[in-house]
Amino acid sequence: MEIVLDALKLLNRSDAHDYLKEALKLPEYYGKNLDALHDCLTEKRGSVTFINAESLRESYTYGARVLKVFNDSGWEVRLREG
Repeated sequence: MEIVLDALKLLNRSDAHDYLKEALKLPEYYGKNLDALHDCLTEKRGSVTFINAESLRESYTYGARVLKVFNDSGWEVRLREG
């Protein structure tokens, strides 16, 4: 499964999880937190490309935390600027 995600939509927690639930077609019971995201991602394998990835370069952003979850879940990750 190849997914393209806009990193600009991952800037805050609430918006990020609403976006991820729709983009990744996560189940209705998805808990909208990073632990729940990790659980869902480990159930399936794939690759993800983050566009507008410059926002992920700062380790304190919520998007950077989401990126780490994808990496920790064994997904192939690519970053693309603008």
